[in-house]
This record gives sequence, structure tokens and C-alpha cells, in this order.
Amino acid sequence: MNFSALKPRRKTRVVMVGDVGIGGDEPIRVQTMTNTDTLNIEKTAAQTALCVKSGAELVRITTQSPQHARALGEIRTLLKKKYRISVPLIADVHFSQAAAFEALLWADKVRLNPGNLLDSKLHKQLEFEKGAYRKELKRIEEGLFPFITAAKKARKPIRIGANHGSLSDRILSRYGDTPLGMVESAMEYLRIFQKYDYHDVVVAMKSSDPLVMIEANRLLASTLEKEDMDYPIHLGVTEAGNAEDGRAKSTIGIGTSLLDGIGDTIRVSLTEAPEKEIPVCYSILQATHRRITKTEFISCPSCGRTLFDLETVTNRIKARLGHMAGLRIAVMGCIVNGLGEMADADFGYVGGKPGKINLYWKKNLVKRDVPEKKALNELVALIKAKGAWKEKKSGIDNPILLR
Repeated sequence: MNFSALKPRRKTRVVMVGDVGIGGDEPIRVQTMTNTDTLNIEKTAAQTALCVKSGAELVRITTQSPQHARALGEIRTLLKKKYRISVPLIADVHFSQAAAFEALLWADKVRLNPGNLLDSKLHKQLEFEKGAYRKELKRIEEGLFPFITAAKKARKPIRIGANHGSLSDRILSRYGDTPLGMVESAMEYLRIFQKYDYHDVVVAMKSSDPLVMIEANRLLASTLEKEDMDYPIHLGVTEAGNAEDGRAKSTIGIGTSLLDGIGDTIRVSLTEAPEKEIPVCYSILQATHRRITKTEFISCPSCGRTLFDLETVTNRIKARLGHMAGLRIAVMGCIVNGLGEMADADFGYVGGKPGKINLYWKKNLVKRDVPEKKALNELVALIKAKGAWKEKKSGIDNPILLR
């Protein structure tokens, strides 16, 4: 089915981060970030392993000094030896050029924030004349050149991540605290990287306000197209918060951008344990039809007509049948919502009478008045009989990528 709301995915180059591809026809990748002290090797490796087992395909780690950068090597070794895990590690660098250079030796990708690496946010000088502005930009280029040369030599990709809250005084003086300022902050770096013929680059626009993030990414995508740049884009609403608020903000920001055709890798930033971010990422990708990795469930909100405990039964069905990517299963409390609302489902579990369940395949009633205690097993048998059953695998199953 074609949807006008779902725009074609933006065409980009592929940037390899370790053995994981970002952009092009690669799946939209899911990443997270550890919240441990990087120098605590055991704790960081353990949390990274948990994130990978939860479905993370890339893991970013705080890298605030050369010592932290070197710790990435120890973390990688422990992941392989103790957990038998190999996952791309991304060094998250702010302020320290020395950390950025060292990270090239140990990380699979290095994240730079143009607002605080070579530029400054000191709130001291908010007026820059054209000559002073150009002079500062030239200084930034001269500072970046040795790093670009080293990145080329190391063959390590770079993420240029502009944050709404860390725009430099220089950028603020010309563009203000705006999405345009975010885009220009990143574009200055991109133009320098392009000038020195280095293109293994991913770019990101992040804000704690989903509307700012959406606008910045739209403006970024159009600017990249105008300047004939095809770099992949990372999506995220930074500092989104926790619980319902964090999930709602992330869904609006990331989901809207994905529907716009923008985005090659995503992170949901929650004030919670990082492994809790990952299921939200996959749910957003599933809901936007960008990457299908699990069963699609259609279940009614319940009302006075419901003939069984809908919440409990739905959770039980999801626990047993949630791993079958591409399959659609409807769980309906009564016949009123049954046939009409489950029209697009492959299989249906519908309340027929108190304690009795009707099972459907497509729109066809296959089994009537199945005792509720036997209904889930009967549904499994029906799925197998129709040749739609898939065995459960560890981790995220091979996705069906909808382009």
C-alpha cells in the first residue's frame, strides 16, 4: 500500500562504521549511548553488552579525554572475550581535540560537536563583524585540517552533530538561536571536510524541542541537496526526558522526520537506562513503515462489550507471537470491532461469546467458539497450518526493509 504521508527515503552514500553500514539501502540503524563512567571498563562493557542484546547496532560512549579514548580499546577487548560481542563503538567527543585524535585509534566512529570543539560558547562576544567572522572560520579550518588528515589515514568515519543548546557565540551572532543556525554550524564543518576530500561523514541536528529538531532536519536535507552532498543523517530529540514525555517527544521528532524521508540512524534519548531506549526506536521505525522487525498487532481499546481480559490476553499473545516480522495479528474484544477493524490483519483473535474465541485467517472465520484457555495454542496451530510461522531468534530478526 502506498501512502502520501510516507515520502521516499532520501538517497545517501553508505558510511561504514565498523562492519555496520549507515545510509544508502542499509536498514535505518538503531543506536544508544552508555551512561557509565567510561574508565570503569567492566561496568561500561556490561552495559554495552546489555544494549546490544536489546537490539542496539551501534553504541556511543563518552570520550572526554585521551585516557577515555584509550579505554575504548579495553572495552572492545572485554566485549569480545567475556560477552562474545562485536559492535561498533562511537567516541562522543566534546571540547578536547586531543581526545578526538586519540579516539581515531580506538573508536569505529568519532562524534564531534562543531559548537564546542574549535568554536566557543563563552557568552563574551556576541557581535562578529564580517572580517572577524571569516577570520574565526579560517582558524576553525586550520584546526580541522590535521584531524581530517588523521581521519583519512585511520579510515574512520566522523559524525558532525550540531546541538541546539550548544551553538557557538559566532553562529549565534549571525543566525540566532534557530534551526538555520544549527544547520550552518554543521554545514561549515561539512564544507571543510568536502574541501579536503573526506566524505565518510554522518551529520545530525538535535534539539530538546521536537519542532526545532524537525525544522532543522528539513532545512539540513534541503541544504545538502542544494550543495550536492549526500551524507547520511542521524536523528534524535536530545534530552527528551523520561517516561511518557520522553517517548512522546522522541516519537514526534524522529517519526515525523522519518515520514519526511529523512534519517538513516536513530537514537531515542531517555533519562532512563539506555537499554530502555532501544524498543522505542524499533517501535517508531515499525510505526512509520521504515523498518519492520516484529509482528504488527492491531488491538481494540476495550469497552463494555469486551468478552475477555483484553490487556492480559494481548500481552500474552504478544509475548508468544511478537517475533514474526511482517505478520499482522488482530486481537479484538468482541465482534463489533472484529471484521471491520481487522480487515488488514493476517490472523484474528476475536471474542465471540463469554469465554469463547473466534479465530480468523484474513477475513475468513476458521474456528468458532474456541475455549479461551485453548485459543492461543489454536491460533499458533492456525498460523503454522497457513505456512506463516517463523521460529524465534535471538536479538533482532532480519528485518523487512520498506523503502
